[in-house]
Amino acid sequence: MSSPILNHAARVLKLVQAGTPADQALRESLTQDRHFTAPAERRGVSRAVFAYFRWLRWLDPKDSSQKQLEAALALQEQFKRNPAAVKPEALAARAVPDWLKAEMDAIPVEWLRQLQREPALWLRAKAGTGLALTKKLSHITPAAQSTDALRYTGLMDLYRTREFQAGEFEIQDLASQLVGLACAPQPGETWWDACAGEGGKLMHLSDLMHGKGLLWASDRSVRRLAKLKDRAARAKVFNYRTAVWEGGAKLPTKTKFDGVLVDAPCSGVGTWQRNPHARWTTQPKDVHELAIVQTNLLNHIAPSLKAGGRLVYSVCTLTRAETSAVADAFTAAHPEFEPLAASGSQPSAPSSCLFLWPHDLNANGMFIAMWQRK
Repeated sequence: MSSPILNHAARVLKLVQAGTPADQALRESLTQDRHFTAPAERRGVSRAVFAYFRWLRWLDPKDSSQKQLEAALALQEQFKRNPAAVKPEALAARAVPDWLKAEMDAIPVEWLRQLQREPALWLRAKAGTGLALTKKLSHITPAAQSTDALRYTGLMDLYRTREFQAGEFEIQDLASQLVGLACAPQPGETWWDACAGEGGKLMHLSDLMHGKGLLWASDRSVRRLAKLKDRAARAKVFNYRTAVWEGGAKLPTKTKFDGVLVDAPCSGVGTWQRNPHARWTTQPKDVHELAIVQTNLLNHIAPSLKAGGRLVYSVCTLTRAETSAVADAFTAAHPEFEPLAASGSQPSAPSSCLFLWPHDLNANGMFIAMWQRK
């Protein structure tokens, strides 16, 4: 790794140490520094910073930032050549914070090993066009779960491709795509994406509905909803309405829905492979505070479902408090809802709770629970 890249990555680490999240620090730093205009150089800085946080507990804090970054990159390359060389005991002791053991029912060593790998990049093609897109773009392979979910292994800037600008695909993690497929909205139905953010899952729902029917999108952030509108326009998604909603008991509409997706704010433990800095900033109190938020969201939303309507709860985390505990509490508090077998659960043991593990998907970790109003 060249010295300019290591020096720039060290400057990013200073921003992080001052309190800026790593992904934000990278965006700001690379945007401001005109020396790093080549995609390869920008990737080099990002890769060094993320390797640093991935291998943080293997590094000597007495070394300079440049030496630690260089050591982290060397560890990343060694691990890529031989993942088994890092013993399970070392992974359990160093790859994740100590508090996590008390917050999860189990910590598979395969997941810990997956956390140390560099993440895969997934695309979502317009419904039914995945195979056609493989003939337009190189280095993409369909996923086993859906031919419209495509893994990209090339180095091209996908945002600049003609196909992206034409709305033929989105950059969306496979686990997030599986949430949309679990919802399975039908053309002509009315759905609510209650925590829509910048609209990734909303656009997938619209695509699955072939643009027919109506979608409501709400979020507490006006900025995120504005971004949603920009993304939806490029993707030619028009069958939606937006509303600011803080998550309280007063709902943004009196509409009764065929389906509601609650992709709730969470601790993000399932994204730690892609965002290794978060391993060292997330705390147990975050987990338990968010579990209260998640429970309240489901309770407030429950009355908005029609008879026969489907409620889908998803979080990109794996902690007990935010997943099965929230689902069990909702089931106990709402006898008017019956759990539905989550898509992907084993036929021999269908469950309303589905854990999607990064080492099984080569994607983010995700939890999905589903109910139907009686």
